[in-house]
Amino acid sequence: MTTQESLARDFSSLHVAGAPLILPNAWDAGSARIVQAAGAHAVATTSAGVSWSLGYSDGQHLPLDLALASVARIVKVVDLPVSADIEGGFGELPSHVEEVVGQFISAGVVGINLEDSLRPVEEQTERIEAARAAADNAGVALFINARIDTHRLGAIGDDRWLDETIERARAYAAAGASGIFVLGALTPGTIQTLARTLQCPVNVAFGPGTLPIRELAAAGASRISAGSSLTETVYGLLSQMASGMLEDETAVPELPALSYSELNSIIG
Repeated sequence: MTTQESLARDFSSLHVAGAPLILPNAWDAGSARIVQAAGAHAVATTSAGVSWSLGYSDGQHLPLDLALASVARIVKVVDLPVSADIEGGFGELPSHVEEVVGQFISAGVVGINLEDSLRPVEEQTERIEAARAAADNAGVALFINARIDTHRLGAIGDDRWLDETIERARAYAAAGASGIFVLGALTPGTIQTLARTLQCPVNVAFGPGTLPIRELAAAGASRISAGSSLTETVYGLLSQMASGMLEDETAVPELPALSYSELNSIIG
């Protein structure tokens, strides 16, 4: 049986600049099985997708016990490394973050996303240090992907944005982060600058408005994540089909991309 520590090493080794880890993010056990069947090398959750699937809005509203149960189920049904989006860490104090990260490690994950919500840098570094302490205590080389929320500042790629992003990234890496995650539709030049300047893997987003995966990779990204965009697509299609059934009695649905038998085989 593959051990959690070997999965952690495998997961870390997949972060290669120019040949990035591609993560079509999952939100429940079924979507995780589909992502695995599609050929992914790892599974990462989207906090938005997990929250929506359980009836909560995104933005740190999902109760911790439900988040843990969801990721534990995903770990159980796939044979790949699993990384969990734990939003801001489910607690205000670094000690809370350490306890929560320990619980996610116990659930079987080998990576986490931990967002900064533009907290003061000193506060966030303490939270990352706490997450690293939890991993060290568990004996697992947890990949801590530190999300930097400078996309909230305004113009992505301008001097203020870049300086703030690099300052935070360096501080987070020094505190124990394994890589950094920068949101937004980044240009090749911006990704190149981040990859050249920072001594850690750079995770970027893929979805509507971003560059194609080939160009993101060529610019130096080490990891490319879909985030909530796949969940939005699936739920958007559900909304369209439900509305069609209720509003147009002549409508006939198109054949699904995956049939009942195919889905039953993949997920079962």
